This record gives sequence, C-alpha cells and structure tokens, in this order.
Amino acid sequence: MSSLIHKGILKTEALTKYILETSAYPREHEQLRGLREATVEKHEFWSIMNVPVDEGLFISMLLKLMNVKKTIELGVFTGYSLLATALALPQDGKIIAVDPDKEAYQIGVPFIKKAGVEHKINFIQSDAMSVLNDLIADGNEEGTLDFAFVDADKENYLNYHELLLKLVRVGGIIAYDNTLWFGSVARSEEEEMMDFERAGRVHLMKLNKFLASDPRVELSHLSIGDGVALCRRLC
Repeated sequence: MSSLIHKGILKTEALTKYILETSAYPREHEQLRGLREATVEKHEFWSIMNVPVDEGLFISMLLKLMNVKKTIELGVFTGYSLLATALALPQDGKIIAVDPDKEAYQIGVPFIKKAGVEHKINFIQSDAMSVLNDLIADGNEEGTLDFAFVDADKENYLNYHELLLKLVRVGGIIAYDNTLWFGSVARSEEEEMMDFERAGRVHLMKLNKFLASDPRVELSHLSIGDGVALCRRLC
C-alpha cells in the first residue's frame, strides 16, 4: 500500500518529507492548507488524488512566470490544484474547471470563497470530452487558453491532447499530471502491481511515448509529485 500512499518518486520518503517540511509547507497558502486537511479528513486514503504541496507551488510559479490569465483544468477532485491556480492568476483571470463529481468539489468551495478567488472559477459538472468539444464548436475559443492542467481519466489523455492543442494558444502549456503513475511506468509487466496501477500504466506509457515524438510540442517531463509532463505548443 505504500506505493499508493506516497505518489512521489524521490529516493526515500525521508527526502520527500524534508522537501515538504523545509520548503513547501512554510510557503503553503492558509486556505490551501485548510483544504488539504479537510480533504484528508473526508477522503483519508484517496486524498492522494490532490496534487502534493510542492507541485502546487511549482504550478503557481509557472503560471506567474507565463503571465497566465485564462486556463482550463480537467479533473478537479476537491480543488487543491484549482485553488493554487486561482491564487496565482490576476484578479481578472479565468479558469474553466471540469469534473463530473461536484460533491467532491464542494469540499473545496468554502476555502475558495475564503481566499477571495471564487469569481475566477467557472465550474462545469461534466465529462471533459463534452466540454472540450463544446468549446471548439463554439468557434471563438480556439487558441484562447494560456494553460491547461489535465488530471482526469488517464485513458483519455491522448484524446484530450488533440483537442487541447486547438484550444491552447501557440506558446501556451498543457500539463499532464500523474505521468509516472506511482513509478509503475518503469516496472516490468511481471512485477507485482495493484489493478488500478496496471491499468493506468498502459495508458500513461502510451501517452509518454507519443509526447516524446510529437513535433507540435516542446516537452519537459518532470519528476515532481507523481510525474508532470509539460507540453509547450509550437504550432
């Protein structure tokens, strides 16, 4: 079960703890901390579905460096990465947040309101494919997004990629979360894995191989959290 609880792939759990306690927790916004704790209280084991604190800080800095104003997030859960994004965006920033599970999102709403960023978020209770197709069909949304964060159903990552390349502007970034999938992408087929690890591993290995040779993007695959693939749109 330890591979489930600790998503990070650092050499030791002690090193993960060192980074979190030394550099991440002291910089964590109070409403993010409150949301993290509320998620653990409500979902316990599955609170690992939220991004870790150090990854949230990384996303925040990246958005600020890019001067991002309009984003989309596919897969919200209780909203830790969503709140981190909203805090990083300027007052007129906008986020389209998509998740079929509104109940989980409601856990994060009080913290989003306390942080004063609710006006930046348009939460849509839906599957991601429907929303992406609707945005493209609208005719006015192509090339308008600065950033996309994808943390949804892994079997559709490649499908999301094709649609997001239409919606994210040239020079914008698409970030895919969980691309190392608890380290399972580097294991052999014969090694022991939980069923969900084995299933997700197939889709993420396919994604990683595809992104490595996609000429439409510049790729940087990071070993933060459970793996993040950053794709900068080139054309």
